Amino acid sequence: MKTKIASGHFLLLSAAVIWGFAFVAQSKGMDFMQPLTFNGIRFLIGAVSLIPLAFLFKPTITRKTPLRKGLLMGLLAGFPLFFASSFQQLGILYTSAGNAGFITSLYIIFVPVFALASKKRAETQTWIGISLATVGLYFISAYPGFTMQTGDLLVLISAVFWALHLIVLSYLSPGYDFRLLAISQYFFVGLLSLGIGLLWKETFNWDSIQAAMWPLLYAGIASVGIGYTLQLTGQRTVRADHAALLLSLEAVFAAFGGWLLLSENISTVGIFGSILMLAGVIVAQVSFSSKQKTPKA
Repeated sequence: MKTKIASGHFLLLSAAVIWGFAFVAQSKGMDFMQPLTFNGIRFLIGAVSLIPLAFLFKPTITRKTPLRKGLLMGLLAGFPLFFASSFQQLGILYTSAGNAGFITSLYIIFVPVFALASKKRAETQTWIGISLATVGLYFISAYPGFTMQTGDLLVLISAVFWALHLIVLSYLSPGYDFRLLAISQYFFVGLLSLGIGLLWKETFNWDSIQAAMWPLLYAGIASVGIGYTLQLTGQRTVRADHAALLLSLEAVFAAFGGWLLLSENISTVGIFGSILMLAGVIVAQVSFSSKQKTPKA
């Protein structure tokens, strides 16, 4: 069991790395496309990229988890994923990448708060880790000042839905094949995003798709196809609150990606914030060896 948990940690950390750099791709994609159209295409790319995997390694289907039920559960997970990704992408239009990264990662607070509603309390170490990580997030993204604007509010709403998505997956991923959950929810989010984008009269043409090709490919294949699938697989053995802490490290990698690819500065305070985040994750893991019994929140 300990080996499986450690493997889950590694998968979630890998997803955080991919998602951190995805903020750069999502920001650049907005130079050429509107948010729902961008989201729709990237999720469809992510879904299609996983189809060969489903053929090479056939999904696990049993009497308790038939094909139809697995696909339906994927649609269930797709609802919070759609709202989370849509509000985030809309918010990126009106706020800085730093603010977006900081606010998005506030799902580390919402996950254990939602868990309290289901009478599943996080350990003291987890709350200490969350507190350290939240302070670290502030130093990385919002210091020395932070003002809430329209885009920030939209991203904050997305953080609530990211937390709900994490909790839904903590219940579904241990019982259903990750390929069924992944492909069905990505197709659902992609088609719903494009449909609503068309209703809102977003522009949709081949020239804009070509101009945003590289951001789309990264955000589709890497962020959706690989990143979200790593999350699905990792959450089979890792509790939702601990998974949220690990995934929140995307803010660290987003700051690094901004420095590396967009020439954004990383201050000494930002480095200190990164260290605090890492410390928070480590502190939360202290209880794993003796208290980890269930993958649920």
